[in-house]
Amino acid sequence: MESQIKKGIVSAFSALYDHQIGEEEIALQPTRKDFEGTYTFVTFPFGRISKKSPEETGATIGQYLIENTTVVSGFNTVKGFLNLVLSENSQVELFQSLYDGNDIANSPAFKVEPQGKTVVVEYSSPNTNKPLHLGHLRNNFLGFSVAKILEACGNKVVRVQIINDRGIHICKSMLAWQKFGNGQTPESSGIKGDHLVGKYYVAFDKAYKAEIAQLIENGMGPEEAEKNAPILLEAQEMLKKWEAKEPEVYALWEKMNGWVYDGFNATYDRMGVTFDKLYYESDTYLIGRDKVMEGLEKGVFFKKEDGSVWVDLSDEGLDEKLLLRKDGTSVYMTQDIGTALMRYEDYPSLSQLIYTVGNEQEYHFKVLFLILKKLGYDWAEACYHLSYGMVDLPTGKMKSREGTVVDADDLMQEMADTAKSRTEELGKIEGFSEEQAEELYEMLGLGALKYFLLKVDPRKRMLFNPEESIEFQGNTGPFIQYTHARIRSIIRKAEQLGVSYGDIDYSSISELHETEKELIYAIGQYGEKLKLAASEYSPAVMAQYSYEIAKGYNRFYAEVSIFNENDLEKRKFRIALSDLIAQTIVKSMGLLGIEEPERM
Repeated sequence: MESQIKKGIVSAFSALYDHQIGEEEIALQPTRKDFEGTYTFVTFPFGRISKKSPEETGATIGQYLIENTTVVSGFNTVKGFLNLVLSENSQVELFQSLYDGNDIANSPAFKVEPQGKTVVVEYSSPNTNKPLHLGHLRNNFLGFSVAKILEACGNKVVRVQIINDRGIHICKSMLAWQKFGNGQTPESSGIKGDHLVGKYYVAFDKAYKAEIAQLIENGMGPEEAEKNAPILLEAQEMLKKWEAKEPEVYALWEKMNGWVYDGFNATYDRMGVTFDKLYYESDTYLIGRDKVMEGLEKGVFFKKEDGSVWVDLSDEGLDEKLLLRKDGTSVYMTQDIGTALMRYEDYPSLSQLIYTVGNEQEYHFKVLFLILKKLGYDWAEACYHLSYGMVDLPTGKMKSREGTVVDADDLMQEMADTAKSRTEELGKIEGFSEEQAEELYEMLGLGALKYFLLKVDPRKRMLFNPEESIEFQGNTGPFIQYTHARIRSIIRKAEQLGVSYGDIDYSSISELHETEKELIYAIGQYGEKLKLAASEYSPAVMAQYSYEIAKGYNRFYAEVSIFNENDLEKRKFRIALSDLIAQTIVKSMGLLGIEEPERM
């Protein structure tokens, strides 16, 4: 339809002003809600051609389109904005082409030209010294959704994570377990593996602070005490033993990491996120270290008197960055260099490597990409940091070491429990078995959580309010899910009444309600919204689109009769429109990783 309008405008310029313009010069935008129309053509830039005022230019083109096309039936001009009213027939025809016999897989509304690119999307990337928390939820949901969006645009997407399974923080949990654990295991304690290891990370911090306080009491300065606390020195020694692969330390590391991986997998399964390939820092840091030593030999990096290796980025407006400590141990940058190299070796045709990491690491990734460029890798230009804002709670920030983190497992369970109480209050589970009800609570709870975390532009810091997220009214996941369930109820009723809505006589539909026109237009915008979400790496675009679709349908449902409509073809048309809206919701919300209930 947009193409037909553009062709009409091209023809208008030729016939009215004897001037040839290309379709690519014409931009159509949605008409503002407070004006009649569907598409708006801005005439300001074309006064040089028409030699008329913007209003006169719009009026003459609008009249031409009415007289010479079948898609435009009316118009109004507001200054230099030509608002075009689409004909009833064209909108019915548009719906007919979009619905395509109740099979949206073949509908032009949802077809996107394949991009033919290979994109690696990294997300999650946890440490194996603690369970996943609220921040990881936003990270996982964002990365997984961006991967789905890019995939829907025809790209080959590889979902990966780098597991930070080595380093001083891992040794802290290991040492605390050795000292205070008394052989405790997930089986003996009944504690999920990642939670058990996290418990000892907190125990280390508690013991560390106690030792610092004792040293200060004995006359040592605070800064010196922090560096010389015996338990920290023991953890540093353990890290050296691990890097030397001392058998006892290495065996303990493998055992405790195994507990954590079992815990992570259970959490990921409940989140509904998956990975195609896992990378481990314990592998990649060695590659990174070798590459740093190679760069040192070539003069890309330099060594200080204490033996530490650095890169000088002062020419790029930054400072010096540590790559290897004086004792030869690696830092995060070292392993990130190795991980990037491994990924490009694994996927030589890679078009883009996307890192989903919080915005507090923006400097880190700026440095990483510059280092890769200095090492001579042209593909460094294809690396992209998908930076996102932190998640706050009404109670404040989270701190891992102090054990005040909002645990991902606990929060997901809390959301399911809240969904249960709200749903029971509203009486929306009549006729459900206990198993079906539990499945619904999980779907609503996780849907509320994902939607709330994804509806905000990724770059913005956000406040997560669990109570607000689970509401059945407003811009929430449950509101959209309830709308879908309502439509599926209508479809079931149509089937019970024997109303066949796949064989509509479209030629008999001569008049559409305003809400029907708005819904048809909205469905047709799916492809544009998808492309926008992909170009901005923003699931928030699809979240808002889903909400607008659901909100528009509820307005239609309130203002237009379906089963009390006497005209059979109109009745069938409205059922078919409802069906396509439901399928559009499933498709758009599916890109957020959110499932839709069939009934409530």
